[in-house]
Amino acid sequence: MYISKININNFRNFKSKEIEFNDGVNVIIGHNNAGKTNLIKALSLVIDSNNSKRLEVDDFHKNITLSELKSAPPKISISITIKKGKEEEPDDLVMISNWLTKLDNDYEAVLTYEFFLPEKKVEEYITEISSIDDEDDKAMVKALKILNHNFIRYYVYKIWGGDIVNQATADNESLKKIDFQFLNAIRDVERDMLTGRNTLLREVFNFFMDYDIKIDNTKDTVTKYQDIKAKKVAFSEKADILVEDLANRIEEGKNQILSYAKKTGASFNKANPNFEGSISENEMYSVLKLIVEYESGIKIPATHNGLGYNNLIFMSLLLAKMQVNADVNYLDTNAKVFTTLAIEEPEAHLHPAMQYKFLKFLNENKEEKKVRQIFVTTHSTHITSAVSLDEIICLHNENGETNIGYPSKVFEDDKSKKYVQRFLDATKSDMLFAQKVLFVEGIAEQLLMSIFANYMDESLENNHVAIINVGGRYFSHFLTLFDSEKNNSIPKKIVCLTDRDPESKAKPDGRFKKCYPYELNIDNDNYEYRTNTNADLYPNGNQSNITFYTQPSDLGKTFEYDLIFNNPACELLVTDSISNREEILQLMDLYKTKGKTFHDLLAILPDGVKNKENRRIKDSITANSVLTDDQKKRAIIASRYLNSIGKGENALEICYALQENLNKKGTEDFTDFVIPEYIKDAIEELCQ
Repeated sequence: MYISKININNFRNFKSKEIEFNDGVNVIIGHNNAGKTNLIKALSLVIDSNNSKRLEVDDFHKNITLSELKSAPPKISISITIKKGKEEEPDDLVMISNWLTKLDNDYEAVLTYEFFLPEKKVEEYITEISSIDDEDDKAMVKALKILNHNFIRYYVYKIWGGDIVNQATADNESLKKIDFQFLNAIRDVERDMLTGRNTLLREVFNFFMDYDIKIDNTKDTVTKYQDIKAKKVAFSEKADILVEDLANRIEEGKNQILSYAKKTGASFNKANPNFEGSISENEMYSVLKLIVEYESGIKIPATHNGLGYNNLIFMSLLLAKMQVNADVNYLDTNAKVFTTLAIEEPEAHLHPAMQYKFLKFLNENKEEKKVRQIFVTTHSTHITSAVSLDEIICLHNENGETNIGYPSKVFEDDKSKKYVQRFLDATKSDMLFAQKVLFVEGIAEQLLMSIFANYMDESLENNHVAIINVGGRYFSHFLTLFDSEKNNSIPKKIVCLTDRDPESKAKPDGRFKKCYPYELNIDNDNYEYRTNTNADLYPNGNQSNITFYTQPSDLGKTFEYDLIFNNPACELLVTDSISNREEILQLMDLYKTKGKTFHDLLAILPDGVKNKENRRIKDSITANSVLTDDQKKRAIIASRYLNSIGKGENALEICYALQENLNKKGTEDFTDFVIPEYIKDAIEELCQ
């Protein structure tokens, strides 16, 4: 069996949400304050028998209205649905029999936690809350104060089994059959595991003591019991010898110690203090300390380990404890039936390779049935890149409203799902964590967007924007994940930057090839033309959370082309890696020289057999009758620049140059730089 879903109502950041779980590993991700910790807390309120289940006023959902508070006292309700899983154990159905809501081949059971004001106090509550004036600016503050000061102490909790309508209290014995082990994000694992004085280690030691006998399949139960008993007796006899030797060594000293007791009057009525003792195996555990022994023979205490290493050891001990708790032969009727493990931020103190190994370790324990269901909350892109989309649950909080996304369920075809799964490496899976996402086509845009935002006195980082390079026009695969009009999507703000990429082909049977924007429609009789239509699918305001931005259809080509078109005299963009650097600087000088026409710029372009592209630029610019002289001059420089760069290296050099220039802002050395309008619009939308 497994927990198939949880319904959370009026608890912390969950107004009313249903979250579905996997039979196995559940990796719960999301940006900060999306509700990951609250989700685990909600689970624990239902199934963790060891933790307090009382709540406070701050645990109620904050977006409640005054009218709601006046109509009825707030109540928290959390229910989990338990279903038949892939792997079944004989005692599963027995444990949940009193909680069943559906009994057939795919049985279902429900447990519901409720935190509420008893009925006898409701009328008094309504009377006090109703006295608050709706027009009072501090009405909500006053209402919550009344709730906190006068009524929260009367609140009670119940755990119901089965259909909530029946109000049948879940039996405590069955609840105790659930083992919920939780390792929170703020943890002191060293305190909890370093010596045998700790409860966790003692329980594990007790179970695994004489483990060679316990797992010996050649012996029956009676023989195992007798063999273990014989070892206990032998240990006790050896311990008695040690205690007796200790007593003999302290005999004279004891008399001196006790003489003080007699003088103080502690000895009276023929009763004298003395020392006596014995040592059990349990007491001997306290002398055992966790160490790490290296192959060289060097031994160091666990206190000298790194925190990450000790976290891994502690998690292994937790799983060992769960094995102990679930062993029927060891605990008989006290054995746990359903074992669940919840871990917050396992990546704390673990480097990426360790994170991957840890995840593999958890899956192995699930396969070996040492734990039935696992819940992991994480900020680690390395963990999300190592798991399948089927195991990921995304939480996204926007304006106080929490939404749940299931990346594996949103795709209508396996092609897109497989593409995204392959694409989500440790860098790109950041799209699942960020509050907003900016998709770009290439490395140049990815490197430069944050700097462009800074030129606009904005910050993509402060607005929690992830910049994701999709390596082309492959936006559609990823947009499926975030389209708010689709079920199971993650409806966060998405902005895409795409190039116009104009193309032409000879009629009737030619193939489309790249062309310049000034070549569009100059020979419609013999050529067919087109531009990238991706941007037209999601224009601004057409879809609630996805917007495309691109260059003007009649002027735009690529990102680099548009940079120069908007900054035709900006020498910052002419980096050392450009192959025709001197020629482009010369073109820029001509552009700045008053009275020069586009013909003067064309004259600079080299002719000859090796310069077919230059001849094409000259012919098409001259033939174009739509562009102004200034637009033609800009287009000449942009075209020559585009044909002279290597994108990756050039983008890095532009980053350095623009950042150095930005550092000079406010001084006379600062060079003006124009952000292309479509990029400016995109950044402004993301930084709203």
